[in-house]
Amino acid sequence: MSADGAGGTEPLLEEAPGRPSARPAGRRSTGPRRSREQRTSDSRQRILDAAVACLVESGYAGTTTLTIQARAGVSRGRLLHHFPSKETLLVAAAQHLAATRFASDGLAGAELPAVEEDPEGRIDRIVEEMWSTFRQPYFWASVELWTAARTDPALAAALLPAERRLGAAIRQTLDAVFEHYLSCENYPTVREMLLTGMRGVALTYGFDPRDHATDPHVAQWKQMTKALLLRD
Repeated sequence: MSADGAGGTEPLLEEAPGRPSARPAGRRSTGPRRSREQRTSDSRQRILDAAVACLVESGYAGTTTLTIQARAGVSRGRLLHHFPSKETLLVAAAQHLAATRFASDGLAGAELPAVEEDPEGRIDRIVEEMWSTFRQPYFWASVELWTAARTDPALAAALLPAERRLGAAIRQTLDAVFEHYLSCENYPTVREMLLTGMRGVALTYGFDPRDHATDPHVAQWKQMTKALLLRD
């Protein structure tokens, strides 16, 4: 994939932006010395965060490996070490952030009422937490990739298996919070209805921004979920 979005796989071979490649002589770190593994993990995280930010701000066509490298503040060699192409970098960025925020920091970590004490309140909170994930930067980064992949075979090849893995992880998280209803006949339908419905509504915010908290679909999702799961 070229920097301007043309077809093909973009090699990471551009010249690095001008920046010192080594620490000036005589300067020493005053903090605790980090291990090589910590430095590698930190630089990878900076690259992923920078890639998501560039996707959200500039779109897929406006995001290049040079802009990501400059934003992350890493050397060309470090970027190449982690991600050999633009496609693998951008897919990894969106997928990693989505999996982390949805599964770890989001729904899985939310405080939910006990199903025995307040089954309706628990469902309401699950719906609210799910909906909140569709206003996060990683959602819009993913949208940029989905759109670009329609006409970019190299990106599609990198994105499809990653999307399938992410989808499985998200469904596993939902199964955990809906554990009490897994045996309900309607549960698979409810799960897919929430995921696809929220994704579709969220897409309209790209050209019609409004308050997520007051979206009338939220009340509808809660009502349908409770009608389908609590009636059994």
